[in-house]
Order: sequence, then C-alpha cells, then structure tokens
Amino acid sequence: MNQQIIYFPKDGKATVIANEWQVWDGERDEGGIPDLEHGFHKVLVPFHWWITHHKNADVAARAKTGEIGVWFAADDDILKHAEIIEAGKSFWPVVGAHFPIFRDGRSFSTAALLRDRFAWEGEVRAIGDVLIDQLLQGARVGFNTFELRPDQSMDVALKQFNLFSVTSQNSWRDQRATLA
Repeated sequence: MNQQIIYFPKDGKATVIANEWQVWDGERDEGGIPDLEHGFHKVLVPFHWWITHHKNADVAARAKTGEIGVWFAADDDILKHAEIIEAGKSFWPVVGAHFPIFRDGRSFSTAALLRDRFAWEGEVRAIGDVLIDQLLQGARVGFNTFELRPDQSMDVALKQFNLFSVTSQNSWRDQRATLA
C-alpha cells in the first residue's frame, strides 16, 4: 500500500498527494470493516462485499461520513448493479478499479463506464498492478488518481502526462485535437 498517489484532475496538472485510503481485500471478514492500519482513516471495500454488508449499521454510518468507498474487481459486471452504483454516487467519495495484473485491461472499461454511463464525477482510482505505462490510457478513459505498484517511480510517472501535446482519440478529458 502506497503512502502517496498521483492525482490528475480533469482540468489540472498531475501531482503527487498523500494517500488517505486503505484498500481492503474483504478477506478475514467478521461482518464489519477491518481495523485500519496506522495513518489510514478511510477504506475502499470490495464491491461484492459492499453488496452484502452496506445495510449493517456500522458500515452505513461510516459510509455517510465519507469514510468508505468501493473498488471493483476486473470481472465485476457493474452494469448489472446499476441501482447500487447510482445510490453509491451520493456517499462514495472514491471508487477504485482493480488491475489484477498490468496486462489485464478490463478495469479501463470499468472507468469508462463509470464516467460515461453513470456520469461519475468523483474520484476514480486505478489500484492493483498499476504501472507507469498505463497512466496515459487510464487518464484518457476516466481515472483521475493512480495508486502505482510500489516499484514504480513517482518522478518518472509524473513525466508521463507531458509526453504528448496532441490527443487524437476521444477522451473523458475532452482534449481531442481536430484536424485542419
């Protein structure tokens, strides 16, 4: 778990910020949210766990204070759970999309669906096996924060966002170039 993440707002510049969120895998579930590790006060829970626990009093209370977000596994069918996601827009400050391995691109589709179909305006975070190579594509489809794999350099990562001055594909960021 990284102490820092890259934040790249839709209309701003990429920067490194402190990571306030612990990603919990849902294992060792005793019916409630785990004790958070030192320094973390907010938790991203697996979406499948949220579905079965969101009505628990402690979970609902923490969700209302903005201390709980969810993360989607690469194989989660988010369109199947549209009503739950629509409801979550009112209290999840962060949603994550998990890359189980860098070459599995299904989470790019999750981010694009969240932005396009669900009109998600909040934070969409790339988590898991996230490499520097994925940043530009991720930013284009809708990710605005990236929790990089620990062996990735933040300094090199920040430089990725300045590699190209022209975008020739559609983007969530609306930076498509037009041909004269």
